[in-house]
Amino acid sequence: MKFTVAQLNYHIGNFTGNKDLICKAIRKAKAAGSDLIIFSELCIPGYPPLDLLDRLDFIEKCDHTVKEIAKECTGIAAIVGSPTINKKHEGKKLYNSALLLSEGKVIFSANKALLPTYDIFDEYRYFEPEKQFSVFLFKGIKLAITICEDLWDEQPFDNEFEKTRLYTVSPMEELARQNPDIIINIAASPFSYSKIEAKENIFISKAIKYKIPVISVNQTGANTELIFDGASIVVNEKGEVFNQLPFFEEAVETYTFENIKSGSIAKRDTKTDSISLIHKALVTGLRDYFTKTGLKSSIIGLSGGIDSAICLCLAVDALGNENVRALLMPSRYSSDHSVRDAITLADSLKVHYDIVNIEKPFRAFEEDLAPVFKGMNRDVTEENIQARIRAILLMAVSNKYGCIVLNTSNKSEAAVGYGTLYGDMAGGLSVIGDVYKTDVYRLAGFINRESEIIPENIIRKLPSAELRPDQFDTDSLPDYNILDLILYQYIELQKPASRIISEGAERDTVLKVIRMIDFNEYKRYQAPPVLRISSKAFGAGRRMPLVARY
Repeated sequence: MKFTVAQLNYHIGNFTGNKDLICKAIRKAKAAGSDLIIFSELCIPGYPPLDLLDRLDFIEKCDHTVKEIAKECTGIAAIVGSPTINKKHEGKKLYNSALLLSEGKVIFSANKALLPTYDIFDEYRYFEPEKQFSVFLFKGIKLAITICEDLWDEQPFDNEFEKTRLYTVSPMEELARQNPDIIINIAASPFSYSKIEAKENIFISKAIKYKIPVISVNQTGANTELIFDGASIVVNEKGEVFNQLPFFEEAVETYTFENIKSGSIAKRDTKTDSISLIHKALVTGLRDYFTKTGLKSSIIGLSGGIDSAICLCLAVDALGNENVRALLMPSRYSSDHSVRDAITLADSLKVHYDIVNIEKPFRAFEEDLAPVFKGMNRDVTEENIQARIRAILLMAVSNKYGCIVLNTSNKSEAAVGYGTLYGDMAGGLSVIGDVYKTDVYRLAGFINRESEIIPENIIRKLPSAELRPDQFDTDSLPDYNILDLILYQYIELQKPASRIISEGAERDTVLKVIRMIDFNEYKRYQAPPVLRISSKAFGAGRRMPLVARY
């Protein structure tokens, strides 16, 4: 018997596009002599559909699309993910289902039991959890069909407060009693650079525990801020990785059941370091955000600093240099080398750029506000005025040329509020808002791995907002190596200050940083969507009250 794994890039609500993708893969699998092709979780509507699931017309389109795809399934079966209506009188109105299609109809369905409500997930908002489990006999092989979390009931958590076992029910334990021959898991699992190995180990441990091969199919591509890495995996009954599909690429591959069990062909070497995966993820997120929203071009405020340089390189990779432009906006405080470095980078990437000096509008603001500010010292107010002038100029070019402003703030800055609302925090999409400053430097090294694309001077010089004379980030912040370690422990690991201090961090620094994080929540509420590459990004995955006192 032959199985085909279809790792595809779906578009939420694009039923025609998703159907065409799926049917093309079915035809390819059929030509390869496959008996069963497996797609990912909620592939019919695209993941995550969120509150579109509350609309009856949306669910009806899902059902209609399933029926259309079923017509393609003659001489081959397919497993697709779709919402289905709960026909019982009690419970939520929908199930998150895996549907087995064959000879023009649905011949079996398995509903998701474990509905995650942590991080970016809120599936219990829409779906009723399944409580009954059964395998399905297909061509003499017993299939245990599970959906994402149903196989992840013992997943590890970064947060030490979490239990090892998150759920009280184990669907696979129930299915194992029916002696399945293979475990099939369809998933829509977003990328997180810190979870790659842990995710792979889930499937390996299940294969070892039950002595059954595992096929897990994940989607790739991006939808809004969520980026899906693909990396679908096939594990034999010994827990050895038989094969893994590529990261951040579509792929359709076929295997025989006998080969999966014996592991008789070599697995593909897909091991790669986290920074190269982060780079691929951000390029994927940017490209799909523009492609799927119908946007074409972008603009970046290019300062001569490392953050805007990284964003420009990512945008060129994702969109092509013909769809990226830069605006240089020097002030009286901008160093000559910053302007030269920015021009050098734009020229090397062949990106169109303009230079608009902000001295005149800044002086006009100073003069007009002088009577209001009479007798008061210069402070952060004047710094913020410069940042907001730049935002106005960027938005003016955006309006005139129809190019979207890409925000260039990094996660370290966003965490501690080192940015100006309606100024350098403006933009339609935050490119590196989930990348700590120390990883920004690692990204620069990756981009320059073969030749100098980002001028070395941009990488070497001390970070500065250049909003006052001789200003450096370390005037207001700890060194980024220290800061990022505290941020990671407080944000991703959710450790309290006392624990971070007990593990060796300097007390006053920790307390200062945490005060800054908590105080600046109001700024992050008004920030653009952030491309997510970690286990705890700002946005939907981290919900904090604005008026809390804790």
